[in-house]
Amino acid sequence: MTYDAGHYDVIVVGAGHAGVEAGLAAARRGAKTLMLTLNLDLVAFMPCNPSIGGPAKGIVVREVDALGGAMGKVIDKTHIQMRLLNTRKGPAVRALRAQADKPLYIKEMKRILENQENLTLRQAMVDSLIVEDDEIKGVVTETKAAYYAPTVIVTTGTFMRGRVIIGDLSYESGPNNQRSTVSLSEQLEELGIDMVRFKTGTPMRVNSHTIDYSKTEIQPGEEEPRSFSYETTEFITDQIPCWLTYTNEETHKIINDNLGLSAMYSGAIKGTGPRYCPSIEDKIVRFNDKPRHQIFLEPEGRDTEEVYVQGLSTSLPEYVQNEMMKTVPGLENAEIMRAGYAIEYDSIVPTQLWPTLETKKISGLFTAGQLNGTSGYEEAAGQGLMAGINAAAKALDLETLVLDRSQGYIGVMIDDLVTKGTGEPYRLLTSRAEFRLMLRHDNADLRLTEIGYNLGLIPEDRYERFKEKKRLIEEEKKRIDKVILKETDEVQAVIEEAGGSKLKDAIRAIDLLKRPEMKYEHIEKLTPSDVNLPADVKEQVEIQVKYSGYIKKALEQIDRMKKMENKKIPEDIDYDAIHGLATEARDRLKNVRPLSVGQASRVSGVNPADVSILLVYIEQGNIARVSGE
Repeated sequence: MTYDAGHYDVIVVGAGHAGVEAGLAAARRGAKTLMLTLNLDLVAFMPCNPSIGGPAKGIVVREVDALGGAMGKVIDKTHIQMRLLNTRKGPAVRALRAQADKPLYIKEMKRILENQENLTLRQAMVDSLIVEDDEIKGVVTETKAAYYAPTVIVTTGTFMRGRVIIGDLSYESGPNNQRSTVSLSEQLEELGIDMVRFKTGTPMRVNSHTIDYSKTEIQPGEEEPRSFSYETTEFITDQIPCWLTYTNEETHKIINDNLGLSAMYSGAIKGTGPRYCPSIEDKIVRFNDKPRHQIFLEPEGRDTEEVYVQGLSTSLPEYVQNEMMKTVPGLENAEIMRAGYAIEYDSIVPTQLWPTLETKKISGLFTAGQLNGTSGYEEAAGQGLMAGINAAAKALDLETLVLDRSQGYIGVMIDDLVTKGTGEPYRLLTSRAEFRLMLRHDNADLRLTEIGYNLGLIPEDRYERFKEKKRLIEEEKKRIDKVILKETDEVQAVIEEAGGSKLKDAIRAIDLLKRPEMKYEHIEKLTPSDVNLPADVKEQVEIQVKYSGYIKKALEQIDRMKKMENKKIPEDIDYDAIHGLATEARDRLKNVRPLSVGQASRVSGVNPADVSILLVYIEQGNIARVSGE
């Protein structure tokens, strides 16, 4: 028998990277929010690699920060190393990556949660959802506590019917030997939610004292201060290095000789694994022409000797893990503290979600994170933030938020999930974004801070600093547009120093900056500003000027895309009444139920001819609707 344990606006089930952002966003929008988690000591836990960021992912962290989220601030306070990647490439693919102090990250995130107004944090296992007439009403815990709310966000990560596999050993478990969630997964299926089985894995952790670092290559952090959050003003300078080593033919022979013992190849695992983060067994089979593979040794924190062996993710038996590890230079005498394992778990088919991340079948029920078929802490955080924003909006009758593909990688990811679905754990890549020149690491604040402020997620003082930054950028661009540089010895010397060809005629400073070899620092030397401009303002002036032609073309493409997005499709349109649609297109459109012609054009199986037919049908205005919808 249950008892009434309390009433809330939003209930968040789970406190991983999706859950914490969901709870914080909902609470900051003014919703009375309850967050329930299996273990209060493991909020925002990193069950796999001890790092945040990387290509595309690091940009998501900055987008989360620009919308008022916590991940960027917390990693800035708790990292042991930070680097800016792809610095030799263009700004569209640059991204920050930080090595985390895992225990400290948890401690700092928990502190933020405990001090957040409108947020109640509680340890409990959610046993079931309370659903009446296809509407969510709340949740019930295993201790029979019934919590009521008009919106619930489920962010259970890889815990849904989680099963850990090491060789022929298999047992029900979530990551890090935590309890798995079984009844909730079964109930979702009973409610008509389609589920799929995915898998992921993690490598062994070894004792740092037993590693011979003299046989490895040091990978230090950057000396230049970097941060994910636009609010960070204090920087960590005492960084800890990572180390690089490699597998070899002996390693590969041991793996090949024992492939039949790997859960991946013995048939013990039925779930689909991540293509872009394969196990070492997968690497050896798929890339059998490679004589070696990189192995990064990543410390898990300042006050622990555990080292994460990045690149040796495996489900081989423990004794085989020991054998293959001892063939790797530097790890010959390494002692395993935690064995590597694979984990299989349930995910929902994400095409069952609206772009707000609310389920189509159950009103008020939202899902976010790995439950939606993604991989990675950053993807989870981005979804959690959006689910929290929109669940609070539904509960309090506020403005919802759906980012389109031109506004952020978060928008790209959610559109991919709800429109195309995914047949494997989804990972964000820069190649997934058609407008990636607009979705850069350096301009997330310019793209999204205004939105975050209007939703009540960005404080007034931060917004004022943002407006000042925008003003300085525009004024500096106007200033150098008016400055004429003549063919003086000083000007020619600076150009020659930069590796450019000398001027034949006078030139505007802004046009000189457009040359590939010229940097803002060169322009600044020739025509210094009267204002002491911050480094991030100078960076924006250089990028916006240098890539102005490409940016203009991208904006034209975005305008065309938005015209298609603005052509709305009624939710209850009857696709069977549209003559001429291909059978596959009709079936896919009925399943996804896109909200715009633009979204319909991205549904798998819908071709341009189908889009044209749909467009004509909608523009005619005589739209048949499904009865009873």
